[in-house]
Amino acid sequence: MRPRKPSSKKPGAVASLPVESAFAEVVQLIEQARQRAYQAVNTELVGLYWQIGEYISGKLAASEWGEGVVDKLAAHLARTLPGQRGFTRRNLFRMRQFFETYRGDEVVTALLTQLPWTHNLLILSQAKRAEERVFYLRMAIQQRWGSRELERQLRLRAFEQVVLAAPKVSAALTQIHGDAAAAAFKDAYAVEFLNLPAGHTEADLHRGLLAELRSFLIELGRDFCFVGSEFPLQVGGRDFALDLLFFHRGLNCLVAIELKVDRFEPEHLGKLNFYLEALDRDVKKPHENPAIGLLLCASKDAEVVEYALSRTLSPALVAQYQTQLPDRQLLAAKLHEFYALSAPEATTSKRPRTRRTP
Repeated sequence: MRPRKPSSKKPGAVASLPVESAFAEVVQLIEQARQRAYQAVNTELVGLYWQIGEYISGKLAASEWGEGVVDKLAAHLARTLPGQRGFTRRNLFRMRQFFETYRGDEVVTALLTQLPWTHNLLILSQAKRAEERVFYLRMAIQQRWGSRELERQLRLRAFEQVVLAAPKVSAALTQIHGDAAAAAFKDAYAVEFLNLPAGHTEADLHRGLLAELRSFLIELGRDFCFVGSEFPLQVGGRDFALDLLFFHRGLNCLVAIELKVDRFEPEHLGKLNFYLEALDRDVKKPHENPAIGLLLCASKDAEVVEYALSRTLSPALVAQYQTQLPDRQLLAAKLHEFYALSAPEATTSKRPRTRRTP
């Protein structure tokens, strides 16, 4: 019998798995603990700012303090706590505004500690209506927006766009998924990050979305997962290529996206319906819901879209992509008109007036 060579492996070494795989669970435990610790610190910090804001608000409201006392408080905190930043006069008044804006609303105050103070300040300073602030609070939590993406959504006036234009979906899509379908999609998607020229082609749009896939996924929403580009479909003896294919975890279905750099035309739906049928027959897994089709066009006429979708039997919708940030003043004016038309009728006259439907 030949003597065995001494093993070069150290005692306790993981023999069969790469280090990354063998220790991945430990890394995950550490990351989860860090996240919980960060959330706990953030909760305490936002809670502290709330309490300080409440204290200052009470003193000022009772006329026990003038605004000059807040200056003295800021100076005192700077001397007493030299290593603690963030307690300047300006920030102390922000804490007061923070408390006074949300006090009395337990549902909303429960959301505040789920976001960093920076997020809260962005929403507080840029969202003017109560329902607008709640929208951004909920979306930032649900979509896990970082501060940059939250700033972008505020610039895009996401709230106004949701209020003024619900996504145009087919009856089949609503029948399968109910209100969840409308919540998962938008009427317009902003792709300003692509910097597309005015005369761009479908190939330019396609390449740009793939190059900026991470940004596009954020714009689509957190439940979208990328499956493939120019996804191959074979029907009969012919080969076809679907522009983009995603999977939506919440709706549990494939989402086919077809790109059009011109305005929506009814015949576009025919090709999309064909792709959806091919996906359902040959690609969809048994436990998944029927595939959804999204036509992403440069522009669309709402009435033409409504007519086209009313007779289609496929779960589909039509949206447009925006290469530039929307006109803030125009959206603000439209939102003001919307609220004016939706407001309760004045009771100064006994005779009922006819109100236009927005």
